[in-house]
Amino acid sequence: QVQLVESGGGLVQPGESLSLSCAASGSFFSVNAMGWYRQAPGKQRELVADITRTGSTNYAGSVKGRFTITRDNARNTAYLQMNSLKPEDTAVYYCNARVNRNWFGMDEPYWGQGTQVTVSS
Repeated sequence: QVQLVESGGGLVQPGESLSLSCAASGSFFSVNAMGWYRQAPGKQRELVADITRTGSTNYAGSVKGRFTITRDNARNTAYLQMNSLKPEDTAVYYCNARVNRNWFGMDEPYWGQGTQVTVSS
């Protein structure tokens, strides 16, 4: 079984920073792409940023230049550093990872439980 455990959400004021982490644990062969998605009330879940195993990154236009995604392959952990936060960044943030359970076959998507990020004065 594969679990993604997120941490680091909270309440901050506009302009402040917050860091999220997502650790994959359980029985698997490898963790491939990892990413962060978010879902605000009444809106669809959207991609925030993702990163390949080799470190290539992709960002939503709304966070480019403010958020940075990194990963530690040895710890199967992804991080999201969020700077210059805005009220519109308020959402539940979900970690996603594509995991190979075995050395053969396709990887599968897994989701974390979500962590609340609230930006408000």
